[in-house]
Amino acid sequence: MKLSLSEDQSQILDFVDTLTKPFASVPMHDVSLALSSDALDAELVEGGFLDVMAEEELGPVTAALVVERLARLPFAVEAAASALVRHAVDPELPRPLCLVEEGRLRKPVRFLKEGATVLVVGASGVRSFTASAEMIRPAQEDTLYAYPVAFLTELPDALTSHDVEAAEILRCWRLALAAEASGLLAAALQSVVTYTSERKQFGRPLATFQGLRHRLAEDQVMTNSVYWLAMRAAGTGDQGDAALAALHAQEAAKRVCYDYHQFLGGMGMTLEHPLHLWTYRLKLLTAELGGRGAQALAAADALWE
Repeated sequence: MKLSLSEDQSQILDFVDTLTKPFASVPMHDVSLALSSDALDAELVEGGFLDVMAEEELGPVTAALVVERLARLPFAVEAAASALVRHAVDPELPRPLCLVEEGRLRKPVRFLKEGATVLVVGASGVRSFTASAEMIRPAQEDTLYAYPVAFLTELPDALTSHDVEAAEILRCWRLALAAEASGLLAAALQSVVTYTSERKQFGRPLATFQGLRHRLAEDQVMTNSVYWLAMRAAGTGDQGDAALAALHAQEAAKRVCYDYHQFLGGMGMTLEHPLHLWTYRLKLLTAELGGRGAQALAAADALWE
């Protein structure tokens, strides 16, 4: 496995950084539970950044790198499913793409809105439909999600079936989860490091206290390992690697989010600080695909085979 970026990958990430620079910070005085931007989404589509996996010389690793970088933004973008799952099903599927597990329809669905493409994955195979207003129940305004979410109230009588194995789509989904979680963890860590380096207690920055530094170092190791497991899963295309990457991402999110909010003290429980824009997204990701237990079973099944 190569540990350094290729020239093409470096250039693409530079382009992503340049394009997303206006969206790299929270708008002044904004205390929203979730941030999204149609303008950002449109620019990503126009630039082809969500279709890099289709390029043979770029492939899934570059797509995972783009997803990881976009997840660092305070704005939630429907990038992971489009960049890493859509091309395995049908590159022409309209966006936004919403992923739903068969039998778990009552859970909040990220980016669900009228006109969205809903992909249902399970024992019946891989099927899709276009969401109508009658099928959607909006989330309550005070619901603590940092994604735009809604709930499906029903499925249509007729769904479009796709000629692809459900196991392959679940692999891509786990990879997408791990890549997105990696970026969220990195952004949350940077936010906490900045705050603890500036916030003083007893006449010195919080980040200079040894106990806090040790825990931040452990959280950095956890964050880095999520990144590398996600990149490995993207590179190998292996079911077991994808399951392990998703499992570790969900384990790390549970561990470090607790630390981060504790490090910020009372500020970590308010909306004045943007930490929730990443940690609340991570909280929702930890419940995806059946949670950590389901990822562990999937990893064990793949490794046993």
